Amino acid sequence: MSKTTKAINLALQGGGAHGAFTWGVLDHILEDGRLSIAGVSGTSAGAMNAVALADGYTRDGPDGARAALDYFWRCMSKSAQQSPLQRTPMDRLTGNWGLENNPFYHFMNALSGVASPYQLNPMNINPLRDLVEESIDFEMVRKCTAFKLFISATNVETGKVKVFPRDKLTSDMVMASACLPSLYQAVEIDGVPYWDGGYMGNPSLFPLYGETETDDIVVVQINPIERKGAPRTPQEIDNRLNEISFNSSLLKELRAIDFVDRLIRDGKLSTDHYRPVRVHIMENEDALKPMGASSKMNVEWAFLTRLRDIGRDTAKAWLKANYDAIGNKSTVDLRAMFQGIGAEHQG
Repeated sequence: MSKTTKAINLALQGGGAHGAFTWGVLDHILEDGRLSIAGVSGTSAGAMNAVALADGYTRDGPDGARAALDYFWRCMSKSAQQSPLQRTPMDRLTGNWGLENNPFYHFMNALSGVASPYQLNPMNINPLRDLVEESIDFEMVRKCTAFKLFISATNVETGKVKVFPRDKLTSDMVMASACLPSLYQAVEIDGVPYWDGGYMGNPSLFPLYGETETDDIVVVQINPIERKGAPRTPQEIDNRLNEISFNSSLLKELRAIDFVDRLIRDGKLSTDHYRPVRVHIMENEDALKPMGASSKMNVEWAFLTRLRDIGRDTAKAWLKANYDAIGNKSTVDLRAMFQGIGAEHQG
């Protein structure tokens, strides 16, 4: 390992097809080689990126991980080539990546409001499960010792987050982490029903505390925290509600980190029992905000590779600006974030 290599923990958000942005971030980190991954916490699409990463890394290190991520997203795109959820010809001409002009997209949204997956899909047929099982070798995932791995889902009965560790991980657990209740039946594991982990941990940060040799957590953020103006159309309202709900758990954890760190700095908590956490966020809201919620269901290869390239460029620029701060200080001003003046990058 290079003397200049620095260890980080990764926290990977969910966000449907926008998870290809995270694929790009991971691809550049693995190619760059200056960061070593000590731990990964993933939810929904972040969970799928995480298990593909672990599968490939166990096979052939960073190169194997890059190949496994590429293979997973290629399989994702191929599986939906015959889907009615496609962009319209006009959207292709105008460069719109969303599906909001597709009649079937609105039909599915309307149908989900009057009928549940239990009524619409009583046999619980789930092509996504088949894709995950075909493209990810979970035996390899469970054997991964290169980094700690945590996958989050929401316990339907208690409303609490459930974190599944790497050594017991199955495809059902990943599907539980990505189970949107309007689309899929709850995933039962040991008799307990689970929904998408994003409701209670998108992603969960607490499993990473003190579990690895580093206190640096890099959040790969997909869902915009801020969006100016009030949404007006039903689609815009639903989009913003989803963004708020899927960011709420992350914001609560970041607020808790800020609170504990201030107590440590003020000498009110002993560093014998508490360690300050250095927080970093990789995001590109300027690029992802305009794409809207409907594009999260667009797995067209051209779109996925576009998101991948945005992720790679984002990671490259972020590392250039912030690499020296890793291991030394946070690159997000959490105080400023929670005072409503936005996150300021210090590096």
